[in-house]
Amino acid sequence: MIQNVGSHLRRSFASVFSSRTSRKLASHAGDEDAMADGKDDRNPTEVQMSQVVLPCHTNQRGELSIGQLLKWIDTTACLSAERHAGCPCVTASMDDIYFEHTISVGQVVNIKAKVNRAFNSSMEVGIQVASEDLCSEKQWTVCKALATFVAHQQLSKVKLKQITPRTEEEKMEHSVAAERRRMRLVYADTIKDLLASCTVKDDPESKDCSRTVPAEKTRVESVELVLPPHANHQGNTFGGQIMAWMENVATIAASRLCRAHPTLKAIEMFQFRGPSQVGDRLVLKAIVNNAFKHSMEVGVCVEAYRQEAEPRWRHINSAFMTFVVLDADDQPQKLPWIQPQPGDGERRYREAQARKKIRLDRKYIVSCKQTEVPLSVPWDPSNQVYLSYNNVSALKVLVAKDNWVLSSEISQVHLYTLEDDKFLSFHLEMLVHVDAAQAFLLLSDLRRRPEWDRHYRSAELVQQVDEDDAIYHVISPGLGSDAKPQDFVILASRRKPCDNGDPYIIALRSVTLPTHPETPEYRRGETLCSGFCLWREGDQLTKVSYYNQATPGFLNYVTSNVAGLSSEFYSTFKACEHFLLDNRNDLAPSLQTL
Repeated sequence: MIQNVGSHLRRSFASVFSSRTSRKLASHAGDEDAMADGKDDRNPTEVQMSQVVLPCHTNQRGELSIGQLLKWIDTTACLSAERHAGCPCVTASMDDIYFEHTISVGQVVNIKAKVNRAFNSSMEVGIQVASEDLCSEKQWTVCKALATFVAHQQLSKVKLKQITPRTEEEKMEHSVAAERRRMRLVYADTIKDLLASCTVKDDPESKDCSRTVPAEKTRVESVELVLPPHANHQGNTFGGQIMAWMENVATIAASRLCRAHPTLKAIEMFQFRGPSQVGDRLVLKAIVNNAFKHSMEVGVCVEAYRQEAEPRWRHINSAFMTFVVLDADDQPQKLPWIQPQPGDGERRYREAQARKKIRLDRKYIVSCKQTEVPLSVPWDPSNQVYLSYNNVSALKVLVAKDNWVLSSEISQVHLYTLEDDKFLSFHLEMLVHVDAAQAFLLLSDLRRRPEWDRHYRSAELVQQVDEDDAIYHVISPGLGSDAKPQDFVILASRRKPCDNGDPYIIALRSVTLPTHPETPEYRRGETLCSGFCLWREGDQLTKVSYYNQATPGFLNYVTSNVAGLSSEFYSTFKACEHFLLDNRNDLAPSLQTL
């Protein structure tokens, strides 16, 4: 039996790329047939907009104004949201945007938007922006964005229909959208907690202290009257129009610091706290919070009022924008040192320093490619929420991949493999007569894993970060001929289902802790992405799936010991089944909290 399993695995490894090629050929053939028949197999929520950049759309440098681009982005995304909802929609938030390229006069802007996932009355819309030079036929990616829209009907409550993802990309976006929504709901509290716990010292050596500008000299205040062209068919101000006005005052504030034409590189999440309507006066205030060596942060606040005599103005939005000043070779120039005003100015100055650190940590963690090393990312309070997000998202992306190959089936346990880039991934699946919530509680506590997994000699709880995240120190026997045992520092992140049909998630990945450095006693191991997905298949019936993405160091052992490894997989997974069945009646009090 073991030899048969080994031969199945070897054949599956060899067939991964050939099957992938055949799928691509079949896909191309299908595309040609669809074109011949005049059919369009696009996502039904997809909307595309193409605009030629005219001089009236540009800034002082002859480049497309980011404010104008934000209006086009918001309009395209809104049309996609309304196509799915079948009713008017308003912008609720826009996630962080990083602008990779500028767009010149005469070039074309191509914007594509589609709904990634719908929740109760809100939906996430994914947006891709590219520029095109019609003369050279070159194209560049400008930015990617994620917007949240809320459906509104005056006489009835909206309940949006669910999105059915079809392609591998749509399945990934649909799955990860639930985790991104979780991040948005706690975004304000997360940033507040991170700012309170994050301490960053000023570095005068990195700044041009010969040029100092008082922060008050960068202050800008402007008022805009909302007219019918600024609003949608319900009379609510377009979110993109508000964002464009915010970008305008922020650019003026940045220009007052550098005495040049700044370039907007990034915008932190926009969150609209309330609507504004035709006839409102919007007061926009901007100031440079801090200037670093090559970048500056500008804070913008928007308030609305209807009549001059109103005692209180409504807070519509706040945002933080990062600008740079580029020289003739498109290299960032050194900026003057900002001198904050006492009190609130000093607070904004310190918070801008902390936000920069948070922004860099978040960008590294969320965008880190799997082939980059080290695989283990440092753990500290300023990045824990993003590590947790990345941990769960990486597992969901692995689950959503289409090219899993069934290698073998023994005793109703299915073994799948996936060879992708430099990584070899394994996926085991079985049905267990246990409730999904019970299995979730039993498997999410790594301290109990040595009871059924002999690859876990011990698992010590190092830190209970919060209800859903914990860090463990795991001791494991050595691999192959290496007798020295391994140790791992593992972040375990668990998630309950966001909606019907979603699985319970238990995601695992390596982190580094100052309190647990490498020691001569053990060989430090790393796990990039592994964990469980648990689907409720019926009353007291759960589909248990385990995923493991093997790192390059583990890959050599896998390919040299295919048969032995497959046998270990089956025996370990069967031991997991017995563990779940034997302990399913011991969790009544804990289940009440799920």
